[in-house]
Amino acid sequence: MTLSPHSSLCLSQEQSELRDAVRAFLTRLPDAPWSRFAAELGVAGLAVPEEYGGAGCGPAETAVVCEELGRALSPHPYLQTAVLAVEAITATGDAAAMARLLPPLADGSLTATVLLPGDAELTLDGDRLTGTARGVLPGELVLALVGGTLVEAAPSSRTPLPTLDQTRPLTALAFDAVPAVRLGGGTPDRIRDAGVAALASEQVGGAAACLEAAVSHARQRHQFGRAIGSFQAVKHKLADMLLLVESARSAALAAARAPAPRLGVLAAVAGSYCGEAYLGAAAENIQIHGGTGITWEHPAHRYFKRATCDAWLFGPPQAHRARLASAAGL
Repeated sequence: MTLSPHSSLCLSQEQSELRDAVRAFLTRLPDAPWSRFAAELGVAGLAVPEEYGGAGCGPAETAVVCEELGRALSPHPYLQTAVLAVEAITATGDAAAMARLLPPLADGSLTATVLLPGDAELTLDGDRLTGTARGVLPGELVLALVGGTLVEAAPSSRTPLPTLDQTRPLTALAFDAVPAVRLGGGTPDRIRDAGVAALASEQVGGAAACLEAAVSHARQRHQFGRAIGSFQAVKHKLADMLLLVESARSAALAAARAPAPRLGVLAAVAGSYCGEAYLGAAAENIQIHGGTGITWEHPAHRYFKRATCDAWLFGPPQAHRARLASAAGL
């Protein structure tokens, strides 16, 4: 079985080299801190304009990094820092805010997170922010969209939360009339769609890793004198997994390369499909591994846990399908 046949075909030479560099780093130094990962590879600033210390690239490049991070189950705060925060700050058009915040985000010396409507209960009274947020991706810099305005505020407290997926930390934030700096206007849907598209690429990476592990095990594991991959039932499972992975990759690529007017629809398609595809691939990987797949020592359960939690990060697949139905006038 040939894995991910069109993955490389859909990437430019530069994107393929970026993928290889990120994969090599995560293989060689899986426990390297965020600052080193960001500094050595320069990936934190891919979407940051060049005048603010970034590479001036776009979602297609950040999607390459996201897929590799998902493949490695990396806990690096790339999604919230290099995607959500950069998108939120640049969308304000506030030159002073961009000059102050984007350079440290680009060089990896600062991490960030963004609180979107629906993810937090916040009120802005003048220049004071009050409220709470649970299940938030952690970041040093906290940005919040309140009433169409992006604000920067330091929470009164940060409480790490116990999570099913220990590779994706979550936290609870509380704001007790803390000072808030207004950075400009923000569009929640645009920021959320950017996050959904990036997460879809992560999910593709995780699903592809599950497929690779399942194929490798099916080739090596023998029963009745034969590799289990030669049994028709196992072949069917692997073929179904391949279909899931490649279909998810197509949806994620479409969202990553979507023009602005089409981003909402294509992100909803990716959000609807990629989460369920990842869950399906992760579950089948456990099944093909048999008893080994349910042991704590084997990584199969870690992918299933990441898939389960990711499926709810920006709303469940049903919510994305509801958006598609609304866009279609149904």
